[in-house]
Amino acid sequence: MQLSTQRRNRLLAVLFLGVLMAAMDIAIVGPALPSIRDYFGVDDRAVSWVFTLYLLPNLIGTPLMAKLSDIFGRRLVYTADVLLFVIGSIVVATAPSFAIVLAGRALQGFGAGGIFPVASAVIGDTFPPDRRGGALGLIGAVFGVAFLIGPILGGVLLAFGWQWLFLGPLPLALLLLPAAWWTLPATRTPDTPPFDALGALTLSILLASLTLGLNRIQAEHLAASLRSAQVWPFLALALLLLLPFLHIERRAASPIVHLQLFGTRQSRLANTLALGAGLVEGGLVFIPALLVGAFAVTESKASFMLLPLVMAMAIGSPLIGRALDRWGSKLVIILGTSLLSLGGAVLSLPPLTLFSFYLAGAFIGVGLSAMLGAPLRYIMIQEAPVAERASAQALISILTKVGQMVSGTLIGGIAASFGGGAGGYLASYRFLTALTLLLVLIALGLKSRRRERQALAADQAAAPGPSLGR
Repeated sequence: MQLSTQRRNRLLAVLFLGVLMAAMDIAIVGPALPSIRDYFGVDDRAVSWVFTLYLLPNLIGTPLMAKLSDIFGRRLVYTADVLLFVIGSIVVATAPSFAIVLAGRALQGFGAGGIFPVASAVIGDTFPPDRRGGALGLIGAVFGVAFLIGPILGGVLLAFGWQWLFLGPLPLALLLLPAAWWTLPATRTPDTPPFDALGALTLSILLASLTLGLNRIQAEHLAASLRSAQVWPFLALALLLLLPFLHIERRAASPIVHLQLFGTRQSRLANTLALGAGLVEGGLVFIPALLVGAFAVTESKASFMLLPLVMAMAIGSPLIGRALDRWGSKLVIILGTSLLSLGGAVLSLPPLTLFSFYLAGAFIGVGLSAMLGAPLRYIMIQEAPVAERASAQALISILTKVGQMVSGTLIGGIAASFGGGAGGYLASYRFLTALTLLLVLIALGLKSRRRERQALAADQAAAPGPSLGR
């Protein structure tokens, strides 16, 4: 059955709050690191594992939780994701040792990994095709909102002790758990296929190896770093596991990553664009370093100067979602990639002034909202079989995250090869601008609005709507 507007709005509020809770953790944990380091008496290298042991399980949990939601239903897995995140938060806040902090962070990361893909799949299940773009746009705006208010909230909570950064979201989570259980659809696969345990294990090792290898690369000494024993064995293992993983997935009854998700031209283009969007987003990490070199400001002020860019993402994402419902994905993505190219050109071509930087930030922020928010997820909802919707959303997330990790190494290496400083980072952003031009060309191959409307009409006629079994 189709949901009423009122029920869809309640459902969207629950999804929004869940994604916000997970996104806020990423935004506020940075200020806690020095306090955690001093509290447990560890060094900077050790405390960096607070991030790493969130990222690894998060990346692994994304496809696993998404697949479980395709099999056992959105409600069960979404609430389990939130519960795991809550348990992890409590473990971190009450940890008697640094090792327990890391264990709690791993639980947080694993639970958070499934929240966004499952939320996107729920929208595909419950919203009519002509309303999906707007709903996905609102969910995508969460990340901009989190990075706007996260540092402020983090600063307030940190005054009461670093533990409150992890305990602060708990009241929201305690409200969210029963709300999610009563609001989310209880859909599940009628005939539950055997879980692809071998594929899940292989993919987990592959992603863990890739993450560890990429995160240990030292961009300023790229060639030497790639040859080091801390990097190349992990990258080699990830590469070696790729072919066996594809073989396993071809034979699995219900694969973790169904190769059908690469089966159409539209889905292949969307996956490629997701990887490219991750490459561009990962490059933003170096903007504060560019500002320090170009304007001789402090690192703190350079980070503050990013707020207009983040605001553009937060405002642009819901607007882009509404544009999707009216104009379709092709035009919106072409617009987004074009804005990214324009923003990159303004940012990377000297002379860089405060006006040109903020102008570039506005273009880049809106452009990224058209790539990281609704449009690619909108495409994959349409292209993926209903039984693989969450898995398709997870694939978009994984490719984006891999792009971010590769970009961190690539941009740093380019900047170092051009002597570092403002000149080096300007050179690296010229490279990213060329990449965005390639993304524009790729977007030209997407389905026209007419063909997309035909597919959406067929989808709306075929979908009976989910049950809200209690």
